[in-house]
Amino acid sequence: MTAPVRALVFDAYGTLFDVHSVVAECERHFRGRGAELSRQWRVTQLEYTWLRSLMGRYEDFERVTAGALAHACATLKLPLSDAATAALTDSYLHLAPYPEVPDALRSLRGLKRAILSNGSPRMLEAVVRNAGLSEMFDALLSVDTLKTYKPHPSVYRLAVDRLGVPLEEIGFVSSNFWDVSGATSFGFRTFWINRAGNVPDPLGFQPAAVLTGLDQLAGALAAI
Repeated sequence: MTAPVRALVFDAYGTLFDVHSVVAECERHFRGRGAELSRQWRVTQLEYTWLRSLMGRYEDFERVTAGALAHACATLKLPLSDAATAALTDSYLHLAPYPEVPDALRSLRGLKRAILSNGSPRMLEAVVRNAGLSEMFDALLSVDTLKTYKPHPSVYRLAVDRLGVPLEEIGFVSSNFWDVSGATSFGFRTFWINRAGNVPDPLGFQPAAVLTGLDQLAGALAAI
């Protein structure tokens, strides 16, 4: 018999918070290039987390995000001033939650709920507070404790250790399939939020359920 899920662990960026809500700020500084910059920035940001983990050269997510922005602007030949850097990196503290997220989190009361993220503690506390979601979580867990990034197995172990819930009773929720793969490989029961209809990577791991929004999670939990 499958153990019931007693705790849920959520990825933050792209799962609860829309990383591309920075487009408006990008557009303010680079008219007509905002969406393009946001995409390049996010791709580079993720690449830098993986590269730094592989090299054993950790820098926190704030510095990674700033470095990725600088490289994205250089790649797109956009002149980046100190003022624009400050404004754009600050936008990561004010990311918009996806529309269904607040009500979906409320529907999951009764379960332990935590965020497990690449974000630095300061970034996570700010983005959750600014979105009015602080009361929704029992813990905000950052990779900064370990000085390495997802999908290293030690990151997922952090949730087990901090929540005090057995591995088999934790559900992990992410919109990033590489993150879902890492969490599934570790042993979590995983739920992929596939809002964009993306094709899963052939990494050998599959989630327990594929959802198009966080509002479907309560139903998916009831069905397993």
